[in-house]
Amino acid sequence: MAFFSAESTPLRNKFLTTVKFIFFLGLGILIIWLSVRNLSADERHEIIHSFRIANYNWVILAIILGITSHILRTLRWMMFFEPMGYAPSFKNTFYAVMVGYFANMAFPRLGEVTRCGILARYEKIPFNKSFGTVVTERALDLIIFFLLFLLTIATQIGTIHDYLDKNVYPGLHGKFINPLSNPLIIAGLVLVVVILVLFFILFRKKIGKSKIYQKIIHLILGFWEGFKSLGLIRKPVLFILYSLLIWFLYFLMVYVCFFCFASTSSLSPGAGLSSLVLGSIGIMITPGGIGLYPAIIQETLILYGIARTTGLAMGWIAWTAQTVMIFIVGSLSLIMLSFNKNLNEQA
Repeated sequence: MAFFSAESTPLRNKFLTTVKFIFFLGLGILIIWLSVRNLSADERHEIIHSFRIANYNWVILAIILGITSHILRTLRWMMFFEPMGYAPSFKNTFYAVMVGYFANMAFPRLGEVTRCGILARYEKIPFNKSFGTVVTERALDLIIFFLLFLLTIATQIGTIHDYLDKNVYPGLHGKFINPLSNPLIIAGLVLVVVILVLFFILFRKKIGKSKIYQKIIHLILGFWEGFKSLGLIRKPVLFILYSLLIWFLYFLMVYVCFFCFASTSSLSPGAGLSSLVLGSIGIMITPGGIGLYPAIIQETLILYGIARTTGLAMGWIAWTAQTVMIFIVGSLSLIMLSFNKNLNEQA
């Protein structure tokens, strides 16, 4: 029976991983189909024509800007480890970042685990400590995104007000406000907490001696040390500068793609900001934003007077620039890490 359990667990994990991949890929394909199903033959021809006449020099620039943003992200991540006494090499840290993004293209949030595992293997940084820094880093990015979201509302409210009312606010309300206003859900959460506390009090001695408990405590302590490193960063001004530049480069990646077409080249930076913020929501929902990101860019640019066919083509070009960059650099990083493995084995 033990043998069966040991063998079935990896199979079950592989099965769940495959199901998740198929689900998210299917979601992306569904969104692609929904975005093009109502297009007429002339409109499809117009989209193909837009791809043919696009100036791809701007796409190359967008890819360079994207790589630069990930270099800055690497340098910022390395700053977390200084207070903990670790000095990972730029090379391996950059590989870890890019392989992480590469993994996220298939499964959301897999990249965070992957890049911590790479540093644990090649730089001997404990996984729990590096994972604490990643969670902290993501929290900072979420704060910056929220500030950009507020900036977008403040500067573009006249243009995107109706879109937010119909597509964004209802989803946020349903996700965060409705559950908390339900007394049954609140009562259920309180009951679960009370049961867990009572269980811990009654069996605290046995729980304290268990290996699972020790591992959880070890993980929490490592996570806390990684989180605490934020307050011990030696160059906070440079850290803040890196954080702002990362998102500024994200903005430029989208904005420079507007110059691929004559009809979008006159769009204001405000349109680029709206596209960055709303498009980022699509990336959060589907792996790499497949299908959803171009559709959101299309809907956003319609608000700025751009034809939906041009907007959809623009969305696909911006998405392709980001995806190609991650695919190429992520793949090369994975290959270079394999050379590191071979060199370590030879040594």
